Amino acid sequence: MKQVAVIIGGGQTLGAFLSEGIADAGYKIAVADLNIDNANKVAEVINKKYGVGTAKGFGVDATNEESVRQLAQGVDNTFKRIDLMVYSAGVAKAAPITHFVLKDFQLSVNVNLTGYFLCAREFANLMIKYKTAGRIIQINSKSGKVGSKHNSGYSAAKFGGVGLTQSLALDLADYGITVNSLMLGNLLKSPMFQSLIPQYAKKLGIPENQVEQVYIDKVPLKRGCDYQDVLNVLLFYASDKASYCTGQSINITGGQVMF
Repeated sequence: MKQVAVIIGGGQTLGAFLSEGIADAGYKIAVADLNIDNANKVAEVINKKYGVGTAKGFGVDATNEESVRQLAQGVDNTFKRIDLMVYSAGVAKAAPITHFVLKDFQLSVNVNLTGYFLCAREFANLMIKYKTAGRIIQINSKSGKVGSKHNSGYSAAKFGGVGLTQSLALDLADYGITVNSLMLGNLLKSPMFQSLIPQYAKKLGIPENQVEQVYIDKVPLKRGCDYQDVLNVLLFYASDKASYCTGQSINITGGQVMF
């Protein structure tokens, strides 16, 4: 029987890339996204490649407890098992702390941290139900290990994700379920990073077309983080080869962060 993965935030950008890449690795995929049309489009791409029933799109608001419960029930009804949950939903709002509004801080915490908690809880219960030594993997950021100027909400939530990952790992170890976070470097070509370029340019006092190079120059390996870099590491931590690794925060930063 094929393993089943659910990708939260799987309907666009990095999440869509991971959904398709995990399907390529042989999983059935539940593509979950706030925008169900995007989730369905990604599922359709996978089904065209691997056959109807390989993937299904689901709508979910990861910050809403009842919505997450309904997602878990839908995945259970459709696939009758769960082996891997990837939390790839995220949002970032940038502003200096003197002008950082509360609603933006709360949004960051809700999406980046509370949503991770809710999804991990519900899908851990399904893994326990089916006696699956499953994998829970959070897409985190180097901003979860080092503070980020003008990104206090994002960084605070991502730091919280590291503590949550370690706590979940302790809670779930008795069931053989591992929990890890992937700490990404700057995804320079991602819509999230591109949307922040005007703010970064203002922060740095440079033209917008110079921002990417500034961030590349901070990386010892002299390039940004690519989606494929993330998928490569994720597939290892989802595999049996990483069965003795849990509670870890794994850097994918080109050497920019080394602890």
